[in-house]
Amino acid sequence: MAEFKNPNQQGGGDNKSLLVMMLVLVTVFFGLQYFRAKNNPQTSSPNAGQSAAAVPGAPVPAQPALAAANPAVAATPATSASAVPAVQAPAEATTTVENELYRITFTNRGGQVASWILKKYKDSDGKPLNLVHTQAAQQFGYPLSLYTYDAALTASLSKALYVPSATGALAAPASLTFKYSDGATTVRKTFSFDETYVLHADVEVTQGDVPVRALINWPGGFGDQDNASAYAGAQLDYAQHAKEQHLAPKKVSGGETLNGPFDWAGTSDTYFAAIFLPDSPDTATVAMLHNQLDVAKTIRRTGLGAGAPAKGAIEVPVLGAALGDTSGRTQTRVYVGPKAVNILRGIHATGDTISLEPLLDFGFFGPIGKYLFLSLQFIHAHITSNWGWAIVLLTVLINLLILPLRVKTMQSGLKMQRIQPQMDAIKERYKKYKATDPKRNEMNVEIMKLQKDNGVNMFGGCIPTLIQMPLLFAFFSMLPKVVELRQAHWFWLPDLSSADPYHILPIVMIVSQFLVQFYTPSPGVDPQQQKMMAFMMPAVSGYMTWNYASGLALYWTIGNLISIIQQSVMNRTSLGREMREIAAKRARRKAGAPTTISGKR
Repeated sequence: MAEFKNPNQQGGGDNKSLLVMMLVLVTVFFGLQYFRAKNNPQTSSPNAGQSAAAVPGAPVPAQPALAAANPAVAATPATSASAVPAVQAPAEATTTVENELYRITFTNRGGQVASWILKKYKDSDGKPLNLVHTQAAQQFGYPLSLYTYDAALTASLSKALYVPSATGALAAPASLTFKYSDGATTVRKTFSFDETYVLHADVEVTQGDVPVRALINWPGGFGDQDNASAYAGAQLDYAQHAKEQHLAPKKVSGGETLNGPFDWAGTSDTYFAAIFLPDSPDTATVAMLHNQLDVAKTIRRTGLGAGAPAKGAIEVPVLGAALGDTSGRTQTRVYVGPKAVNILRGIHATGDTISLEPLLDFGFFGPIGKYLFLSLQFIHAHITSNWGWAIVLLTVLINLLILPLRVKTMQSGLKMQRIQPQMDAIKERYKKYKATDPKRNEMNVEIMKLQKDNGVNMFGGCIPTLIQMPLLFAFFSMLPKVVELRQAHWFWLPDLSSADPYHILPIVMIVSQFLVQFYTPSPGVDPQQQKMMAFMMPAVSGYMTWNYASGLALYWTIGNLISIIQQSVMNRTSLGREMREIAAKRARRKAGAPTTISGKR
């Protein structure tokens, strides 16, 4: 087997160990892919097969044991019924409120939302996106239903037939009121709509003259959640004193009530959110809802075994939130829409300057990710209307900015190569000592002095990497979270926020990553380490992009191709020629060295 060798480097090695290493890496790579596929099955849309105007009233939403968990805020006991006339509709009816952004269908059964269509977004089947998670709603309740600390009262209010102020179609701006009374409990729910994603809710429940603590509710789930990772991306969000919190499902205790003040609070998944902005932040309270949903019956699998019955239940977390007021009357604005920066930053808490922008959380590298996205957004707005090309242009720009550092790195590498014989001689003198022998410190001192005397910066080669790695991780956390890239096309890629369905880009990325390692000189690095990195890096990067957002693979691949071109050009400069001459001289000194396959010159 011929030896693969970087033209700018030297050294040999044991090809058997290299082959074993390759086999191990390939086995680990495909093993991880198999594990990921088994633990992230694709599920069908939660609204698949459901009518957009499905009537939600028949099933009784399950109630968590909230009253038991919060005895201090237990339901207000019913007082003696006063002489309040009954107010109930004779039959079920719907009212549709529409503006340019949404079409909301209310049912008078419970005075709640049956479907919430966002006109500018589509689901995975290409249909207008219904944000109501129908399967979850049938079990846990529908949006804008009422939540009380009495499970029986909550159930009866969700089944009651309210009298609406209007039926049929309404065009925003408009208002819609639902009234209900059984003679003991009286309910009034008023919703006001304008041309934005925000509506206003005013809810009041009384028993006699005593107000009942009733919360306005988004029980859980969103209609765009169609795979296990989408459910895992659900979180409960709230902001207090301009400090936001994002709670993952494992940190959400179902039934727990949080007391205000709240700037805003609600729930969201990766791309969409339902957030309450209370009119009275100081007296607002939030009930956290956490349920498990079995999606095994709606599973949609691909590949071998697709079509066979699912083996066991597939439980996914469904988070919800309900907002109330200690006064008993709840007045709040409700934002239901995409987690788009341009929209969120224009929505502010009551009496405060804090906006909903922090709702978009990019994680540890958030500040970098935010400005990367703003750069992408600028390119998309002013240069190209395609998000894929915006990623390409931003990648080119970043690589141009760090080009001077690459040249510096190569200069540092050349200096290192020039003194490599002296360094090898020093190592040869000390190789008889063990690694723990104090004499080894003397070797290091000599090498450092040699490098210093020749102007070699031992960290010079790391600077471009130190700059690129945070950018890479920022892209890694940013790309799957921006709704603008959701379903954004680029050539064969249908969605830059999802994995390449044909895995073309990850394969190109793996090959290009190998070539980057192959062409990049690493003077002074152990040959075995060089070979390990040449295969390890492509394997790791391949795993990261195989099932990840294809936008990341696009960024990574373009960056690799630019690096290969830059290195190829550098290899033809006087710097590169000198490095090759030094490498050739050293190779000639190695008489009897195995046949090599040189890289492109």
